[in-house]
Amino acid sequence: MIHPSADVQTNYIGENTRIWQYVVILPEATIGSDCNICSHCLIENDVVVGDRVTIKSGVQLWDGLRIEDDVFIGPNVSFSNDKFPRSKKYPEKFSKTRVAKGASIGAGAVILPGITIEENAMVGAGAVVTRSVPPKAIVGVNPARIMGYVDTPISAEANGNLPAFNLQESKVKGVKLHHFHSVSDLRGCLSVAEFEKDIPFIAKRFFFVYGVPSVETRGEHAHIACHQLLIAVKGQVSVVADDGEHREEFRLDTPTIGLHLPPMTWGIQYRYSSDAVLLVFASHYYDASDYIRNYGDFIKKLKRLS
Repeated sequence: MIHPSADVQTNYIGENTRIWQYVVILPEATIGSDCNICSHCLIENDVVVGDRVTIKSGVQLWDGLRIEDDVFIGPNVSFSNDKFPRSKKYPEKFSKTRVAKGASIGAGAVILPGITIEENAMVGAGAVVTRSVPPKAIVGVNPARIMGYVDTPISAEANGNLPAFNLQESKVKGVKLHHFHSVSDLRGCLSVAEFEKDIPFIAKRFFFVYGVPSVETRGEHAHIACHQLLIAVKGQVSVVADDGEHREEFRLDTPTIGLHLPPMTWGIQYRYSSDAVLLVFASHYYDASDYIRNYGDFIKKLKRLS
């Protein structure tokens, strides 16, 4: 369905797509099937829109945009494709911006050029997105920062209130919370654990993460062979663990708790408090080839292993 007032110059439009009042689409644009393009939108030539995409009123899609399937773009979202715009001066090549499958962008958000909004991410209304958004991340404010993750319940047992037993299973495959033995008296506090007895691996490496601005996100990778144990020795850190089917978020805020991430677990750390110090024990020496840094590659490898 194309409204009579729309100026649609392209022939590349899929079945059952609806185009409403005063929409302008240039000749080389490609629009998928079952899309809904609301009134007063503009779509330039070098734009590809997937299937089942909703574009609300007042949105302009400029050259270089790639919108994948099942994306929602709210009213008056502003995209840009030139980092240094000047009147009547054009770059040799416009920046490519990608909105991946299933992502949603709230009303009035501003998306800077050359970034990727990954699968199922959610951009809050009015956010100014200055860098790429990870899969399933929820971002907001200006400049946009990660506020949480879609479909990721927060574990109530990870905040220093573990019951009086040593091990707590997670919904995420192989991920466990270890509650270490602790002793407190007038001299202070002591927390202790023994590798292979209380922790299921021998550590060959450790590192500290500290001085992280609260807006920063770390991790965002999985290991093929390496086990890790994460302990917030000071302050507070939130950790997201993902096995490809289940996700769970843990708030680490006491040295008496360690979070075990086994191999082939996607891990993310964020929401660092200003005084946070995160201690990580690793079962292997550093090996760049042991890292999987792209979530899509992680899912593909899980499927091959299953």
